[in-house]
Formats: sequence, structure tokens, C-alpha cells
Amino acid sequence: MMRHIVLAATLLMAGPALAQASTMQVQNAWARATAPSAKVGGVFLTLIDSGGPDRLVSVASPVAATAELHETVNDQGIMKMRAVPVLPLEAGKPVELKPGSYHIMLMDLKRQLKPGDSFPITLTFEKAAPVTATVTVGKAGASGPEAMDHDMQHMQHMTKP
Repeated sequence: MMRHIVLAATLLMAGPALAQASTMQVQNAWARATAPSAKVGGVFLTLIDSGGPDRLVSVASPVAATAELHETVNDQGIMKMRAVPVLPLEAGKPVELKPGSYHIMLMDLKRQLKPGDSFPITLTFEKAAPVTATVTVGKAGASGPEAMDHDMQHMQHMTKP
């Protein structure tokens, strides 16, 4: 009887930790295809925070030795990329990581990113539980997930008998 009480108490105390669901949602995670010898690639996605204010503090993917949050800025007419240590997030305000803005840089790629491939990326937040999303690779010149989806549907249609 005492063992059951101890077990029940332990489960009650652990329950909130075990049931912690992330308040972060990742949508439209995509990347452009890379050349066979490319060592860098980019990931684009939309983050939606349904909890309180938070910050994206790190990213990782098994396809690259390093993944970093970057921002493209216009410095006196010259476009430059720079690493960003954290990305502030507000509840209810989606943040789009897209070409020419915030994005995730994959450095020292371990393999070529080919159209139609997919790979995981894990986003770690200051407060929310980490989220692992699936990134779909589009063509090299894709401008966004919608264009990529259309290209992939066209490619699949072309390959069906």
C-alpha cells in the first residue's frame, strides 16, 4: 500500500514535467537545394509562439556541423549577413524566417541538400520545450514554400506514368 502511495505521489510531482508541451509551433520549414560541393545552406520557416514572451536561443541539425540564426542587413547599400545570438518572440505574433531577413545558416554541410529531400532541425528556446521540425528541400532558386510545393507537385506529376 505504501509503495502505491509513493508511486502516485512521484507521478503527480513528475506529471507537469512529463506533460509539458511546447508553446512553439513551426510552420513551412524549407530549404533551397545546394550544389554538390556547397558547405553552407539556409533554412526558412515561420515560428508561432502561443505562450508568453520567449526567445529562440539555438538551432541544430544533423545535416550540418553547425547551425546558427542569422540576419541579412543592408549596411550602407551593401547586403551583409550576421549571426544573431537570440531571436525574441512574442505570443501571437508569428515570426517569419525568410530569404533577405532572419534565417538559419547551416555550416559545414555533411551532405548535399537535394530537391525533394527532407531533414530534421531542432529549435531550442529559453523557456518553451525544444521543437524538432522537418525541413523540406526545394529547388535551388525557390523563393518560398509555396513555390517549392508547386515545383514538387509538378515534378511528381511529371514522374507519374
